[in-house]
This record gives sequence, C-alpha cells and structure tokens, in this order.
Amino acid sequence: MRLRKIILPLFLIYACGSPDKQQPAQQPAPSPQPAVEIPAFNRDSAISYVKDQVDFGPRVPNTKAHAACAAYLERQLRRFTPNVQVQEGTATTWDGVTLRMKNIIASFAPEKSNRVLLFAHWDTRPWADEDTERTDEPIDGADDGGSGVGVLLEIARQLSLHPPSVGVDIIFFDAEDWGKAGGGREAEDSYALGTQYWTRQPHVPGYTASYGILLDMVGARGAKFRQEGYSREAAGYIVDKVWNTANANGFSDYFPYQPGGWVTDDHVYVNRMGIPSIDIIGSDPTAVSGFGKHWHTHRDSIEIIDPATLHAVGQTLLAVLYGNPNP
Repeated sequence: MRLRKIILPLFLIYACGSPDKQQPAQQPAPSPQPAVEIPAFNRDSAISYVKDQVDFGPRVPNTKAHAACAAYLERQLRRFTPNVQVQEGTATTWDGVTLRMKNIIASFAPEKSNRVLLFAHWDTRPWADEDTERTDEPIDGADDGGSGVGVLLEIARQLSLHPPSVGVDIIFFDAEDWGKAGGGREAEDSYALGTQYWTRQPHVPGYTASYGILLDMVGARGAKFRQEGYSREAAGYIVDKVWNTANANGFSDYFPYQPGGWVTDDHVYVNRMGIPSIDIIGSDPTAVSGFGKHWHTHRDSIEIIDPATLHAVGQTLLAVLYGNPNP
C-alpha cells in the first residue's frame, strides 16, 4: 500500500483551522440508489402484433390492405396514449407513381424535453425482386416491415403501463420500401420516402430528440444484428450503449460485436436532420445482398418470425429506456 500525499493550498489550511482545534464534519452515508425496475417484454404480444399486420396482406401504399393496416396501427397506439398523430402526405416514386403516405406517430410524456425516438417502417415491398418466382407480386413483409412495428407496439404497451423517466416518440414511417434496386445516390434516395417527408416537415416544429433507434428486420429466426456502418459513424456511443445492454442481458448471440455493412435506411435521413440515430437490422454477410436470404422474397412470411428474436430486441430496448435512457 502506498500512501498518497495531499498538498493543500495555504488559504485552505487557514480556512480549515488547525487539526487539533477543529474536527472535520461527519458526512452522512450516501443513500442507496433504488433499483431500477425494467418491464418484461412480452414476446407473445409482439408476435401477435406482427401476425395482425401480415393478415392484412402486403401493406403496399395505395392499396386497401395498406389503408386497413394504417387504421389498425392508429387504433392500437391510441390504446396506449392519447397523443397520436397521423401525418398524411404524398411522394413520387422513382418510377413515377404518386404514393399516398401515412406516418403514424405516438408520443409518451410529451411534456418532457429529454426525448428518445424509436422508429420502424410499416409498408412492404411491392415486388419480390430477389425471388426467382412471382417476382412482380408484393411480399408479406413479416420481417421487413412487420417485425419492427410489432416490437414497437409492445414497447408502446409497456410505456403506457410504466411511465418512463424520459419522453419517448414512436414513429411508423411509410413508403420506405418502394425503392429502386441497384446502387448510386438516386437509387438510395428512392427509399425511405416517408422518413424524408417527415424530416422536412416534422410533426412538431423544430422537433429534436437526444437520439434515435431504428428497428428493421428484427424478427427472423437466428437473426444477427451487426453494427451497421452509418450507425457507428453518426452515433457510435449509442451503438455501444445498445450492444453493451444487449450483451449484459444475455443476448450476445443476437448482438455480436461485429461490424455490419453500410445500409441506407430510414436512420440515415434522421441523422441528416441532426438526431444521432442507429439501425438495428438483421444482416447475413454470407448472402450476396448482405441481408437474410428471405429479404425481398416471398419467404418473408410469418413462418420465419421467431418470438425469441423479437424478445431479444424488445427487452434490450426496454433495458435502455428504463435503465440507461440518457445519451
């Protein structure tokens, strides 16, 4: 053991007086911090929300299934908070189609200035362009579209039962998946049309949040969520927070400390808006696409959704929101 000498400035010695005349005040022992209770994520509830969406059929903009699902999502969110908005707008796709879009927004504790943004897209791909059959038909989008929304609906339910210490906004963005296949900036910007619309016209003027978390393809059996490149670049500290939380809660199989590819997704446009955001997205480096083999195919059906995967993602987010919500 080494004794560390402490040298005090003269003015502090005079102020304190000599040690034989004045004893330091006894400091009270610090009060123990109350244990933070993390709500339990209900995997059965989450997969039920995914199935409900798939049962409408492909949620392609400008279709009856899309309109019916929008009404369902709004109705579910209103069960959990009165602060629900539906932002309606239009966007023109790369192939000249005018889409009628609905971004569905729910706010919890809207009076709090410290806010966290959670988001997912709820529309589905209008073609199975990565399949070998029925390539011109829309896909069910159980994972790509349904899973992120299912997890966030269950989180919304928990937020209604257990008010968080921070404000939380949940947004279901529309028209993400009507994008042009291929590379280049033009193809990239043909995706995430609902998110691009919202970043130009947020539901609250001047809206901001401490950080954002996007869920995309978070339900497939055996999914791996690697650390996406734009997420690490723009919000590496949030990536660290989420992956450390997941691993501390026993979900290391789902959240490996491995780099992922660079994915132009909704979070890219939220980052450009000034809200540091990350993308939790399933990836597969052995596939040519870099995603799961069901991506943009008819295999993206309810049969590939695993409640355990939904639980790993949802419980991790609840642990972040209730145990360590600040940046």
